Amino acid sequence: MTATNFNIGHIRQAVFSSANVPAAIAFVVLLICAIFVDQQNKRVSDQLTRADVLYKVNIIRAKLEGNINGNLQLVQGLVSAIVTEPYMGQQRFASLAANLFKQKSQLRNIGGAPDLVISLMYPMEGNEQAIGLDYRKNEAQRLAALKARDQRIPVLAGPVDLRQGGRAFIGRIPVFVPTAGGGDRFWGLVSAAIDIDRLYAASGLADRGLDIDVALTGKDALGGSGQRFFGGADIIKNNPVTAEVQLPFGSWQISAIPKGGWPTVPKNERVLLALMGLAAVLVVLPILVAGRLFGERQKNYAELRRLSGRLELALEASGIGVWEQDLVTDELLWDDRVNEIYGKPADGKPRGYDDWALAIHPEDIARAQREFDLAVAEKGPYSSQYRLLRPDGTVRHVRARASYFQDSDGTPKMVGAEWDVTSDVLLNENLVRERQLSESKNAELKTAKARIEHVALHDSLTGLPNRRYLDEMLANSPEDRTALLHLDLDRFKHINDTLGHAAGDAMLMHASKVIKANVRAGDFVARIGGDEFVVVCQGRDDNELAALADRIIEEMRQPVDYKGHQCRFGVSIGIAALSGVDAKQLLVNADLALYRAKSRGRNRYEFFNEELQSEIVRTKQTADEILGGLERNEFIAYYQPQFDAKTLEIVGVEALSRWRHPRRGILAPDIFLKVAEELNVVSLIDRTILEQTLENFQRWSRDGLNIPRFSVNVSARRLEDKDLINGLRMLAIKEGTVSFELVESIFLDENDELVAWNIEHIKELGIDIEIDDFGTGHASVVSLLKLQPRRLKIDRQLVTPITGSAAQRRLVSSIIEIGKSLGIGVVAEGVETMEHARILKELGCDILQGYAFGRPMDAKSFRTFAMSRKWLATA
Repeated sequence: MTATNFNIGHIRQAVFSSANVPAAIAFVVLLICAIFVDQQNKRVSDQLTRADVLYKVNIIRAKLEGNINGNLQLVQGLVSAIVTEPYMGQQRFASLAANLFKQKSQLRNIGGAPDLVISLMYPMEGNEQAIGLDYRKNEAQRLAALKARDQRIPVLAGPVDLRQGGRAFIGRIPVFVPTAGGGDRFWGLVSAAIDIDRLYAASGLADRGLDIDVALTGKDALGGSGQRFFGGADIIKNNPVTAEVQLPFGSWQISAIPKGGWPTVPKNERVLLALMGLAAVLVVLPILVAGRLFGERQKNYAELRRLSGRLELALEASGIGVWEQDLVTDELLWDDRVNEIYGKPADGKPRGYDDWALAIHPEDIARAQREFDLAVAEKGPYSSQYRLLRPDGTVRHVRARASYFQDSDGTPKMVGAEWDVTSDVLLNENLVRERQLSESKNAELKTAKARIEHVALHDSLTGLPNRRYLDEMLANSPEDRTALLHLDLDRFKHINDTLGHAAGDAMLMHASKVIKANVRAGDFVARIGGDEFVVVCQGRDDNELAALADRIIEEMRQPVDYKGHQCRFGVSIGIAALSGVDAKQLLVNADLALYRAKSRGRNRYEFFNEELQSEIVRTKQTADEILGGLERNEFIAYYQPQFDAKTLEIVGVEALSRWRHPRRGILAPDIFLKVAEELNVVSLIDRTILEQTLENFQRWSRDGLNIPRFSVNVSARRLEDKDLINGLRMLAIKEGTVSFELVESIFLDENDELVAWNIEHIKELGIDIEIDDFGTGHASVVSLLKLQPRRLKIDRQLVTPITGSAAQRRLVSSIIEIGKSLGIGVVAEGVETMEHARILKELGCDILQGYAFGRPMDAKSFRTFAMSRKWLATA
């Protein structure tokens, strides 16, 4: 009984010993892993099955997409032909469609529905019942047809029961043809019927060897939200694999499951269980053996720990010399490494105090000895660093660490270690030198950076801040009242051109001194351009700003001596002083005020105010309306007749530009010409008037109204157009029927090669040249001889006073005599009364133009006026 209990206890102890715990843990872990692997195997098996089904689904999906897109791409070519031939008939339509059916496709028929009514069909045989189908009245197809038309996109409908029998998918493509105005209009629909059975067969859905069940959802290309039109409802309910069939105008959803449903048990389950059992044996058995060995390992652990401690000490001491000093006898014990550090032979002999003290650098011995004595006295740790002078003359830096202790017999000792730190010391010294050098370089860089920033932010000539500095200052300016004066020197270019740039630079220096002398210490002065300056002030009212501008203008007027030359120039100033305005906008406002100061005579100042703001808004609105008016053909020609002074017959007509404004009515050039010049569109208006007049001139001739010629105004800007002559050649102007009126202010005396070239070629085209507004501009007799115009027109300012001033009559008579002597015809404009007409006739004037005979009128009114000849009764 006792022996049996002993055996049972021994077995229990062997089984439940700590050495077997790892095996038990391993068994539990393996059991958990087996369960997890089984679950994963089922999941992977299911995923592989679904992946296989998805692969087959994707093949069917790709075939469906390819077949449908291929069919519709064929029809798209027919749509392109209809765009170019919108009025094609059945024969042409059938010819084009027949070519499409020669291609491999599933097309059943193609129909054309101009205005949504089918009138074109191919093939006609078997589809006669579809002719005349009105999509708007067919409830089954109406919504899809209207969607294609309204959204301008192709639409796929179906499956659809065809009127002529059978079922098909219907692709409807809207057709828009271009119109003459640059837009397009709706032509109708082109419908392509794709045979369902042929499509399914070509896409693999009818394949008998297909091992999956498939369903299609999304009737009328509505995707997964649409109705199912192929396959059974049980497929959708049985967690199918799905994919989107992407169509050019929507999608279908394809769903599939394996035939017979999804498998419940993986095929490799038995093999997997066998492998897991084998793995359990291979893992647990070694662990049991290792557990036995673990007990033996524990017995040797204490010895191993002692050996490990000595090994750790040896590893720590690697490369470091260890020494021991008897504080009673001063006897030293150095290991080989310490002997090497001090340059002593590694002979194992004991060393004395002198071996240590004599090797230390004389400058360090006192400190090293003091630190050692202090550690001994305090029985504490010793730490020191000093230099060694080795027998070979080299200097080494050494760091020492030691601790006080007493051995078993009570003898006091110091045990420590030393190591060579020469490389560390030299590295630190290099780092110090490099840091000092870096600090020196940084100081130089800061100085250079400050110098560069100053150069970048200041004008090199005057030393004033430049435009960049001004922008930065304005960006950080306070939000209270900020005023800005924009100054521009008057007549500076004349000094620069006559006395040279050195003189100009001297004037700029003088101007900068004048400005700085008149502003406050806190004001900001900058030179932002060649002869432009800006002053920024804070907290000044308008009176103070005006006084500042007056002082600067007055001092700028004073003559400046430059190398014996008295240089005079002035300054125009624009002032903007508005609170709450963006800094950049403030500069723009000051520039606008400066522009007004220059336009009002220069050498003065102007404030930016609400009036100027309103003028800018009006000008901007007028500019926008002019540009829009050019696009909408609102600029029209008005015609004022010209009469022979002797017979009073119409001998010509002047075409005048008018603006048929949509709100303000007919506007004369004085309303819009200045803004049009700033927009550089006067030449476009001139060309418009010329083309309209040519058209009306030809119409009058066809109607039997004999007008010998007409004249149009030509701007200076258009005479500078290098493409002017080519444009005139394209108009096919009949010789002697057109005159170009050139205003006298074009400076005909100046030698402008392009203008002169254009004028000569204008004459070669048979177009006469007239001088308009003669007597008010810059033309001279010499320029008349150069230009040789056909006629000159006396300005109304000279004509109007002749009825009451003999001197004015003599002046007009002189102009007429000049024209006669040069063989130039004379036209008088501004003939307001018959008295004017009588006097001008007596003075020898050739042609009369004015309100006395006829006002400017539109083309229709002029035709009526000329045909009535009622002016003869008035005369």
